[in-house]
Amino acid sequence: MSTQGLSIPALRVGPRPKVLLASMNDTLRDRPSLSSILLTTLAIGIAVLDVWLVIPEDAPTYSLTFSSIACAALACRRRLPFLTVLATIPGFFVGWSQLAAMIALGFLAYRKGMHWQTWVGAGLVIACRFVLWPWPEMLALDWRQHVLDLIYGLIVAGMPVVLALLILARKDLSNRLAELDASRDRERRMHARAVRADERARLAREMHDVVSHEVTLIAMQANTLECAKTPDEVTAAAGTIRQLSTRTLEELRSLVGVLRSSTDEELPTPRLTDLGSLIRDVDVPVRLKVDNVPETLPTQVSAAAFRTVQEALTNVHKHAPGAAATVRVVVDDETLHVAVRNDRPCQPSRSLPSGGHGLAGLAERALRLDGTFHARSTDDGGFEVRADYPLHESKPPAKT
Repeated sequence: MSTQGLSIPALRVGPRPKVLLASMNDTLRDRPSLSSILLTTLAIGIAVLDVWLVIPEDAPTYSLTFSSIACAALACRRRLPFLTVLATIPGFFVGWSQLAAMIALGFLAYRKGMHWQTWVGAGLVIACRFVLWPWPEMLALDWRQHVLDLIYGLIVAGMPVVLALLILARKDLSNRLAELDASRDRERRMHARAVRADERARLAREMHDVVSHEVTLIAMQANTLECAKTPDEVTAAAGTIRQLSTRTLEELRSLVGVLRSSTDEELPTPRLTDLGSLIRDVDVPVRLKVDNVPETLPTQVSAAAFRTVQEALTNVHKHAPGAAATVRVVVDDETLHVAVRNDRPCQPSRSLPSGGHGLAGLAERALRLDGTFHARSTDDGGFEVRADYPLHESKPPAKT
């Protein structure tokens, strides 16, 4: 049976999962927890005990009624905090539910903070404590007693508000500290990722320099092997290829060992003093000029200078076969200057593999060491690579 051209209308079998989860979360959020129930029960019990301990035997019925309503209204302090305060005011004014009004005001300040409802509730509590019922008793008091009643009213209303605001401030401070810890964790993770990316880039540069140079030499010897006419020449070229291959494998094995190692093992780095063996191995006529170079240089600067010369000579062999190169290494004003310049190529360019990342890697090395790097074509058809490295000790990259 073919289903081509058959359409099935969408059927809605129930609410979407996200909507269902949201409604369940709202329901759970609105449902009071066990601690909230216990806190409400404790508040009501304390308010009832406060009324029961001070109520006189000849208390009017309306005073008992309003005081009871004030105590019972604390059950709604979570959902309706402002209305709860309003419900306790009559019992405080004509009855004895002072503690119930203070508890309701504290919960209102905790839920609303510095809201107008909090100030209205505080004003009503102060008025209930200052204004006495029945009126004749209030009018019979002198001015000193009125001042004392006002002070007590400020204390009765201010104490729960201040306590609630302190609790809110502590809660806000805890939330901010938690956010700060989370932000620090994110920063540490980002820093760790940045360090790992930097290490990967550094390893990639080292592997590129090793592979590019050694493979170029192997390709050069392979070309020599192709052109060999006598058995001795074939044997010599094959031996050189074997030697270069062995050395390349050893260097790659050391790099892979660093990649697999979980310790802070440093990469094997060449030094500027190895330029002699480098020039002897490469099949390029080189004029080397070294002026005012100290015997000891910072390790990173020495390695970067060596890699600069190595990459430049490799590019000469690839792109300017037959051309002579001039390598100049000079120290001037606490700066190591490295320049490699080649003449116009005398032969057609060889089709050797090139990834195109060599000069970019040299520029990254110079940038890491606070140096500069320049590469340009010369007017006579040659090419020049120049790098300057400050001789102050560069800070190593951070590690985790």
